[in-house]
Amino acid sequence: MTVILGVDPGSRITGYGVIRMHRHQAEHLTSGCITVGELDFDARLCVIFDALTQVILEFKPEEAAVEKIFMNRNADSAIKLGQARGVAVVAIAKQAVPVHEYSPNQIKQAIVGRGHADKAQIQHMVKTLLSLTKIPAADAADALATALCHGHTRQGLLAVSGVTKARAGRYR
Repeated sequence: MTVILGVDPGSRITGYGVIRMHRHQAEHLTSGCITVGELDFDARLCVIFDALTQVILEFKPEEAAVEKIFMNRNADSAIKLGQARGVAVVAIAKQAVPVHEYSPNQIKQAIVGRGHADKAQIQHMVKTLLSLTKIPAADAADALATALCHGHTRQGLLAVSGVTKARAGRYR
């Protein structure tokens, strides 16, 4: 079993989700949104860092997956998103958790089956795949989708590589 943290970075709302993978079965452990409101930008980054650090310390993920940045039309927004993403990656790396990156299209393809799914489709599939009782908030669903994408990708890579349980070690 492997615990995976998924992060959907944002400068105002950062989604997070933690799942436990056992072979091809995923179990929801926690998820939510770090909402920073109208704080000064540097204070927002500190809140994201501290909140993700708390999630990592509580759930002790063995691996993490973070959504890559897509280029936005607004350069200022893209830079702020990049800084929030960087803070998330540093929070994870400081706890010695390996970080894996996936593009939005890779995540959508893995979860919905097509690379241009909308938020509602992601939310519905995350609810279904994790047997949740209600649809998660959009940013939390994106983070859970990122974790699920990594969980299924790593299982597929292990199967293709022929890694045995004895050699896989923590990949069980």
